[in-house]
Amino acid sequence: MPPLSGIKINDILTITFTLFAIIDVVGSVPIVINIKKQHPEFNPMGTTVFAGTLMIIFLFIGEQLLNIIGIDLRSFALAGSFVVFILGLELISGRNFFKSEKDVGSAGSLVPLAFPVLAGSGTLTTILSLKAVYNIYNIIIAILINLIVMFIVLKSVDWIERKLGKAGILVLKKFFGVILIAIAIKIFESNFLKNGI
Repeated sequence: MPPLSGIKINDILTITFTLFAIIDVVGSVPIVINIKKQHPEFNPMGTTVFAGTLMIIFLFIGEQLLNIIGIDLRSFALAGSFVVFILGLELISGRNFFKSEKDVGSAGSLVPLAFPVLAGSGTLTTILSLKAVYNIYNIIIAILINLIVMFIVLKSVDWIERKLGKAGILVLKKFFGVILIAIAIKIFESNFLKNGI
């Protein structure tokens, strides 16, 4: 492990804002509202802890885990792009492709929300990239800051929904549906087309 003396405020801020942009919890509000309607037992703390656990695990042993099961980072990112694409279609079409099951408890809080929306392939591969440049303690602190923000947004989703109203939510859903599809295409393009497959 690197020394604690490597902790730098500037690095923490850089990593925090990078992860915040990739995680995009604010932009995920329409998805959260959708999932909350399908799963009334939606658990903001459980979602946050699960997403954070995935990020920390991936920070330490992500590449090794993928190698063990024979998956490379590019394939992992491609799989994530398909799920993000489907979530975008959900928001635009109003159809639920991730069906709610009565016996799954709060699973909707974990899949697809915690993974792959909040702690998806983009977030996890970004964490691996940051690990090659920054002190691991700076990354951990930045992850924790993002988890606090994530929990606050998830906990406030009812308030956000009330403030926006039905019309505002509908507009937000369509807009972020298009954004998600664009992100999915970008992930697909950078991991598939540019590699000449």
